[in-house]
Amino acid sequence: MSQKADYADSAAEETPPLWAARAAVTERAILNRHLRRVWALPGTRLGVAAWPPIFRQRLHWNWNYWWQAHLLDCLVDAQHRQPHPGRASTINNVVRGVRLRNFGIWTNDLNDDIAWLGLALLRAHECEDVPVHKPLTRITDQLRGEWTDHAGGGIWWQRGGDFKNVPANGPAAILFARWAAAGGERTDRQRARSMTEWMEQVLVDPATGLLWDGLYVEPDGAIRDTVKTVYTYCQGVFLGACVELAEGDPSGVWVTRAERTIKAVATHLADQDVLRGKGGGDGGLFAGILARYLARAAARLPEFGSTAGDTASRLVLASAEAAWRNRSLARGGPVYGPEWSRPAQEPRSSRQRLVERDLSVQLSAWMTMEAAALLERLDSAR
Repeated sequence: MSQKADYADSAAEETPPLWAARAAVTERAILNRHLRRVWALPGTRLGVAAWPPIFRQRLHWNWNYWWQAHLLDCLVDAQHRQPHPGRASTINNVVRGVRLRNFGIWTNDLNDDIAWLGLALLRAHECEDVPVHKPLTRITDQLRGEWTDHAGGGIWWQRGGDFKNVPANGPAAILFARWAAAGGERTDRQRARSMTEWMEQVLVDPATGLLWDGLYVEPDGAIRDTVKTVYTYCQGVFLGACVELAEGDPSGVWVTRAERTIKAVATHLADQDVLRGKGGGDGGLFAGILARYLARAAARLPEFGSTAGDTASRLVLASAEAAWRNRSLARGGPVYGPEWSRPAQEPRSSRQRLVERDLSVQLSAWMTMEAAALLERLDSAR
């Protein structure tokens, strides 16, 4: 059973601002296509992994835990843009859906997955007072226990694994910085600093200023291999951690690192200021995650006397404009492609192997529309 996102039409103004209107249209299309009950149970919702879906996807057989965290994050973005009780209900239904589909527990063995869910839950609590103390306690307890001194520090990507990376440490650092301010352990902010400092010391490419993916570690703690692949979302979460840690830090070191990261992204990971995509599947989320944290940097860095927020804002708006310009139109509204500089294709059947079918690809565009709408609100408030 799908749930029509009628609240996406009920704008507070007769003529909403440009990016707010585009974000609302995107929200409505994605929710109407992808949002379904979990096993037909009322009071639950999850995002179907693809549209049009095959039978297994309708049942949330392959449900992609961390994609649901970003669906929840997008819903919170939309609620900040245009509050509505219907959306508040959907936020609560998605939280219940995640727990139900995860068989009554909040965590899994992938530390990046649970960090993403922790971030989304904390934002849902701050926005709609969703009760999250129990899940956040479980999530943060697991993440605290994943820190070791192997390879100089950091948390493992997977429990019991031999890989430490930015995709786990970045969102965990952001979560600990925010959780410390929201009632977590007093030492959580230091954990956030330690994780981010570890990424700075071992995973920054000195030639470009970009973050590498991660490294494999021997049982004795020695580094076996450094994976020097560069992903857009690694830059986003490192930037996000730096922006969180800049608050109350008179040294300016975190602002400097945030500025370096924004410059590196603009130089190496964007074409005419449009962020590059990474196909479908999990990669479909990468550019949108970077856009989210670029927008937050654009909002926060001026407080610290930095002008790098102008570049961050330009990257977000150019990417959102390209995605909108190259959208395809399908039943219910726009469909976005994985590369925003290229025209998207319309999925017509569940048999088609188009990455435009992937929820991840559509969420990435929605995140970016909401990021542009946030910048629009900030600009109008100045």
